[in-house]
Amino acid sequence: MALIKSIKGLTPKWGKECYFSENATIVGEVEMGDECSIWFNAVVRGDVAYVHMGNRVNVQDGACVHVTNKIGPTIIEDDVSIGHNATVHACTLRRGCLIGMGATVLDNAEVGEGAIVAAGALVLQGTKIGPHEIWGGVPAKFIKKTRPDQAESFAAHYVGYSKWYLEEDGLITPEPR
Repeated sequence: MALIKSIKGLTPKWGKECYFSENATIVGEVEMGDECSIWFNAVVRGDVAYVHMGNRVNVQDGACVHVTNKIGPTIIEDDVSIGHNATVHACTLRRGCLIGMGATVLDNAEVGEGAIVAAGALVLQGTKIGPHEIWGGVPAKFIKKTRPDQAESFAAHYVGYSKWYLEEDGLITPEPR
């Protein structure tokens, strides 16, 4: 079972059919919707501000979702995929966007609906990425527009993958909120 930890009276909450791997860590004021998945060695930490995740969000292996004291929360809308070893910090991720493997999104940045942050990219503090744009590089810059449903389709894959694990292990996530 994942490490689910309260801090200063703040306890994680989640919806139905969520999958948390055995070594995922979820701490503090974290609220997630239905069919979310937190994968191996991923950390979602809402200790000095809150993390709000919509439905069908996946936080893949080794990724870190965190917040910044006095700057703000992390807001993640529905159908967002956060790739392996990515860092998402006190920012806003709009519906259906994809954060690539090893990418970093810093404080007060906003990634638009259906946008893609390429693997290894560094999105600087305060950057605004428009809907359906692909950004990459260090620091990240606009590359081109996405194809229809290019980013959004990843979240559906991860809902399916999480069901494999829930069924295989006979797991049911702890009582939802």
